[in-house]
Amino acid sequence: MRVHTRWWVLGSCVAALSLGRQTPDVILATTTSTRDAGLLDSLLPVFERQTGYRVKVIAVGSGQALELGRRGDADVVLSHAPDAERALVDSGYFVNRRLVMHNDFLIVGPAGDPAKLSGMTDAVAALRRLADQAQPFVSRGDQSGTHKLEQKLWRVAGIQPPNPGAWYIEAGHGMGETLLMADEKRAYTISDRATYLTWRNRLHLIPMVEGDTVLYNVYHVLEPNPRNAPRMNVAGGKAFADFMVARRTQVLIGAFGTARFGRSLFIPDAGKPDRW
Repeated sequence: MRVHTRWWVLGSCVAALSLGRQTPDVILATTTSTRDAGLLDSLLPVFERQTGYRVKVIAVGSGQALELGRRGDADVVLSHAPDAERALVDSGYFVNRRLVMHNDFLIVGPAGDPAKLSGMTDAVAALRRLADQAQPFVSRGDQSGTHKLEQKLWRVAGIQPPNPGAWYIEAGHGMGETLLMADEKRAYTISDRATYLTWRNRLHLIPMVEGDTVLYNVYHVLEPNPRNAPRMNVAGGKAFADFMVARRTQVLIGAFGTARFGRSLFIPDAGKPDRW
């Protein structure tokens, strides 16, 4: 039976923290892909039973999640924006950053494939072709890890990230909603594989471009520096970070999705060398 996580409204979280109320709550700021793929619904009840903490989830783009951690409005962060994460660690906003898991990104599009991307393995060349042909493309547009990857691909292609217009559309939503929008508009978009597979039965979009090393999608768990935000639940945040890299949790991550899709949606990586 699917366990429904209790999603919290950001304003409620911040208000409670501002009052300095001591609770067993752990505020997790995380990317929408971990929510939309269902991974958190699988893992959080286990953590709560083991520790007695209650997890309050703020599911936003990775950029926003990292900003919440930087400000001390989250006790722990799970994100997939390596460049931004490293910069914040180097600046002292986070005291610990640990590798958790990975999967990959896909460029997906309508079955008719008017841009003729199907079978390509060069993501940069694929985006360049979309721009040359002005084919409809839906961007997350929310500074998430997915959006940051997309912006990087445009730069490598030698193209300024397009301004929203006739063919380039900014969703401003999470991954699931962005896929639905691209489907409705018969457009292309970039998605992490886990969310795409989870939502696939609701879509007509199919994978077009995959296998490029630049599409590698890696997740880290980060603990904010308590010196920047003394109101944080430091112990709870560390407990969750430790849980995500624990051996038993890594086994659960590796098994997630196998019963439904015949493959894991996330590959566990804790303890492996981290070049990200």
